[in-house]
Amino acid sequence: METLEPGIRRIVAPNPSPMTLRGTNSYVLGTGAVAVVDPGPADPGHLAAILAGLAPGERVSHILVTHAHLDHSPGARLLAEATGAPVLAFGPPQAGRSAVMADLAARGIAGGGEGVDRAFAPDAVIGDGEALAHGDWAVTALHTPGHFCNHLCFAVGDAVLSGDHVMGWASTLISPPDGDLGDYFRSLDRLDALAARVLYPGHGDPVTAPAPRIAELAAHRRDRSAQIRAALAQAPATVPELTARIYTDTPPALMGAAARNVFAHLIEMTTQNEVSPEDVLHPEARFSLL
Repeated sequence: METLEPGIRRIVAPNPSPMTLRGTNSYVLGTGAVAVVDPGPADPGHLAAILAGLAPGERVSHILVTHAHLDHSPGARLLAEATGAPVLAFGPPQAGRSAVMADLAARGIAGGGEGVDRAFAPDAVIGDGEALAHGDWAVTALHTPGHFCNHLCFAVGDAVLSGDHVMGWASTLISPPDGDLGDYFRSLDRLDALAARVLYPGHGDPVTAPAPRIAELAAHRRDRSAQIRAALAQAPATVPELTARIYTDTPPALMGAAARNVFAHLIEMTTQNEVSPEDVLHPEARFSLL
């Protein structure tokens, strides 16, 4: 257990991968009666490490979850069973979906990438802007969809636990119907407006200059949309064709995630009447500029 600053400790789950870097960051807030944020995957060893890392006499009073991906939320139920603490989140995996994404899901279009914890069901729901305090810790929940529809960030004073919405080591995956590029931009703007001192992400090191990083991530997405427009200006294309043309230096293991990102951009560009699928909106459709 590593102390990042007074009242915020971190322990990293042993689940490294191309999508998680060194592993999922689990955070412990406060002292005495503590909150655990993102207990990570269903890993008994990580659960034992969290409990062993607490100081003598400390106990877990609350379990907070940023979002329902398999590398963040399944450990919450294990920790709840071990401690009796309730699990709190924005809602089940489909909570917060836009109408466009709900339609895609209803047509059987599933996301990819990190995997959805479809069994996730919090004991209590935390609403957007809701404050929660216990003992010597306090958080404010911020609904920040984009990477995932039920994604929450947690403001702790002038620090923010940013989950997978903003990370320092990579841009986040946006995989429809769970991810939504339009929501992502709006959530970036909201996080930027907080003017946080530091962001503590779901993976990787703290982001010590939040404003430039948020601007960089927004610019990166705008550049991707520009690349897609340029490619479609040459000829209509499918998601795999666009992915191969744009992600020329991406390792093969990440090309599936890249394709999901391209589809996310095409959905938002369709919503904004910039492009159109030749048939219905679908990952296998051929898209054209309008």
